[in-house]
Amino acid sequence: MLPLKNARFLKALRREAVDRTPVWIMRQAGRYLSEYQAIRSQAGNFLNLCKTPELACAATLLPIKKFQLDAAIIFSDILIIPDAMGQGLSFVADEGPKFSKVIAGAADVTNLKEITPLEDLAYLDEAIRLVVKELDRAVPLIGFTGSPWTLATYMVEGQTSKQFNKIRGLMYKEPQTMHKLLAHLAQQITATLQMQINAGVDVVMLFDTWGGILADPSYLEFSLNYMHTVVTNLRKFNKDIPIILFTKNGGRCISDIAATGCNAIGLDWAADLAAARALVGDKVALQGNLDPCVLYAEPKVITAAVRQVLDSYGHGSGHIFNLGHGIPADVDPKNLEVVLDAVRRFSPSYHDQTQMVQV
Repeated sequence: MLPLKNARFLKALRREAVDRTPVWIMRQAGRYLSEYQAIRSQAGNFLNLCKTPELACAATLLPIKKFQLDAAIIFSDILIIPDAMGQGLSFVADEGPKFSKVIAGAADVTNLKEITPLEDLAYLDEAIRLVVKELDRAVPLIGFTGSPWTLATYMVEGQTSKQFNKIRGLMYKEPQTMHKLLAHLAQQITATLQMQINAGVDVVMLFDTWGGILADPSYLEFSLNYMHTVVTNLRKFNKDIPIILFTKNGGRCISDIAATGCNAIGLDWAADLAAARALVGDKVALQGNLDPCVLYAEPKVITAAVRQVLDSYGHGSGHIFNLGHGIPADVDPKNLEVVLDAVRRFSPSYHDQTQMVQV
């Protein structure tokens, strides 16, 4: 495989010297872009967009062409795995994802389908291969799935929830059922990420959107434990693939996350980046963590906030600049350009240019 033309992101993940802090944005291909809306209109709906390789490829490449980011992330959705398992996924306007089948007890877990990613998610494999060809090694490509716990929350609740009473109730009432479900999901997630690696992604990421709703002991047992399983299983056949773990509201367990063997930890905006770096040292890289709502502000406020994040991490490599969660749908794209310009202007001073390796 040819070397990357821009390897800044991969170098930072390995905590190697870079000329400036790399930057990409969660949900960088999304509703805030009119060009994305046009692609989505071609598909008819969000799920069709995910399942149409040519359109998913176009959506993936859109922010790379528009903003010259340091990494691309395949356009997909975390819920395609439970959808392939037969849970009946749909997206309802103004309500979000819904499943026609839910997990209510042990029998439902026993009846879950075991997927074959190359068959059941063939559209994702094809989309990745198209993107890899089109990128032509310009920047790294990130593949991803949801974490076992986060996928389980949707499968038990049946939709987005505010209280998560059903899944937390099942966790306490039938812990063995939850463990069986999470173990099954960890297996399916590992297989899906391996397919993505085989198709050509350079990095994989687990999005644990709802792990942070749990108290620390439950988080360690029911969420992080199974992300650790995925990391361990991937490492058996992919010694060098960088793995990023992101738990929203997971900063309080950062030392435990770092112990999984991942390469980087994504932090939401509530986490203290300086404190996180002090805890993990040079064990892992850190990704984040600008508050997405800063992008509603005036340019001078946005620039100051970017500099604050850079100051918080401090000097040296091992930092990937990102938002603390996905970019809001109603943000002006010009404000994202302010963020990117500030990172490019101010981050070089945080890196030792005498040690910089050409990227």
